[in-house]
Amino acid sequence: MLKIALPNKGRLSEEARELFNDAGLEVRAQGDRALTASLGGEFEAIFVRAQDIPEFVADGAADAGVTGWDLVSESERSLDSRLDLGFGKCRLVVAVREDSPVRGIAELARGTRVATVFPRITRAFFESHAVAVEIVPVSGAAEIAPHLGIADVVVDLTSTGSTLKMNGLRELQTVMTSTARLITAPGSAERDQAKGKALVELSSALESVLRARGQRYLMANVPRESLAQVKEIIPGLNGPTVIDIMNGGRYVAVHAVVPAATIYRTIASLKALGAEGILVTRIERLMP
Repeated sequence: MLKIALPNKGRLSEEARELFNDAGLEVRAQGDRALTASLGGEFEAIFVRAQDIPEFVADGAADAGVTGWDLVSESERSLDSRLDLGFGKCRLVVAVREDSPVRGIAELARGTRVATVFPRITRAFFESHAVAVEIVPVSGAAEIAPHLGIADVVVDLTSTGSTLKMNGLRELQTVMTSTARLITAPGSAERDQAKGKALVELSSALESVLRARGQRYLMANVPRESLAQVKEIIPGLNGPTVIDIMNGGRYVAVHAVVPAATIYRTIASLKALGAEGILVTRIERLMP
């Protein structure tokens, strides 16, 4: 049974649990503070801090894990990203006080103090740009550092930039972008064929859920003579499925997978062609 390391708290934990539940791998724990749980009876989950998951996977304590790519990069452990899960999207950015005259990292004075929770990534970033700075590692709340005189610059995570602005900071440059990933140790699948097969099945199950999100299954009865226009409105994955209706006369049934973001306009366009009996449902999984 594969051991999957999952974040024990926070937004990453909530979204990871939701994804596994939607994939049919329900998180079955003895309580809210349980350190382990069954994942649909197929796998075993172990709950640890998101920043510790790269170490657990790299050292073989877990066969796979879900955590942010920023944390994987900071760990500097050799790990493979098997699947981009899409959630937890954020950017690691260089920021200065709003009233700072600095407009780019090249303008930073030699020895500028930079506060960050990501000292390894930050050091590598400034070295790659030949900018000599002093790294000031902090455990959290890096955005307050310039106001306390601890540092002149921060390298911190942001999703929308609103927290930086609220704390009187201005972005200079993006260091990296990050999302949650399903990670494994290099060569782990090759070393154990049974585990390798299970990892492929796990990735496929999670990916099918991710692919279905943002899509809807649409069914409608449309005039047969309007099929050419219908195909332009709902091309689907491989074109719409057209089915004859018993005693349907001039109508045929059309089924297709369509983007949820444009479903309102799609329905309006079909109605304009004389479509009837339009039904839209959510999709739990979508395999290619």
